[in-house]
Amino acid sequence: MSEKLKVGLALGSGAARGWAHIGIIRQLEKLGVTPDIVTGTSIGALVGAAYVANNIDKLNDWVLRLDKLKTAQYFAINRSLQGFVNKNRLRSFLNEYVVEQDVAIEDVQTRFATVATDLYSGREIWNTRGNIMDAVWSSMSLPGLFPAIKHNNRWLIDGGLVNPVPVSLCRALGADVVIAVNLNSGIVGKHFRTDIDDSEPEATLDLPTSWTGKVSHMVADYTNNLFPKRREEKEEAPALLDAIAASINITQDRITRSRMAGDPPEIILNPRLSHIGILEFYRAGEAIEEGIACVKRQQTELGYYLPIDK
Repeated sequence: MSEKLKVGLALGSGAARGWAHIGIIRQLEKLGVTPDIVTGTSIGALVGAAYVANNIDKLNDWVLRLDKLKTAQYFAINRSLQGFVNKNRLRSFLNEYVVEQDVAIEDVQTRFATVATDLYSGREIWNTRGNIMDAVWSSMSLPGLFPAIKHNNRWLIDGGLVNPVPVSLCRALGADVVIAVNLNSGIVGKHFRTDIDDSEPEATLDLPTSWTGKVSHMVADYTNNLFPKRREEKEEAPALLDAIAASINITQDRITRSRMAGDPPEIILNPRLSHIGILEFYRAGEAIEEGIACVKRQQTELGYYLPIDK
């Protein structure tokens, strides 16, 4: 009797597009595909950790409740100018909906690892043991948004800078068949959207009448700056966040192409997510549905390599 193939799932980076990983995992489970190894970079590390910690349903329910205002509450410029992310709020979220703070990689049944980047050497770092939350945090410390984190005596930043889709890490952990999820397909140049919905209501808060007008304007200004309604205007310089997002898209697209050309996975899932901006985490419903649809589109290909429930 032949030995069962070990299935690896490599969950790629892509910020808000990463909620598609939830839909992909849930649809794979419906087909009877249960990965033996899960690796993740950035948002892929976060969703992967929730999965191996048996919290994927909790995470799914939480992200579907996100709106612009709730998303904006996770971003605030700190006094040290290390990043925009509210660290305390984010840590509380990770502890409640992703993985408890004291859980180690060695504690979960599914083999799990994340990718980070050494800030000073530029080396690719594989987090294969130790605290899961630290492994996730270091993998998604995107410069400009998150501060670098000191983990195992190294200052680490986002793994997407060196390995956006961690196929090689899956292989190193023993995967025979790798399913790679590439969130960066077709994203270059797409951040400057022209499909603008001007009918979307502004964010509001229930406050005493004397405060309502002032705070509503503050909320509207903040959310509009954080999630701008982008137009392609060749005569005007791009907004700061637009330029940062486009730069990240270009970098990750080029690195992804290079890494997967050198170490191609058996199956590549390319969800169509170029319409979702880097910080538009409140569009989780769209991303999750596209993750499900992506697996359905490539179900035949999956069947070439793995026994699936049809």
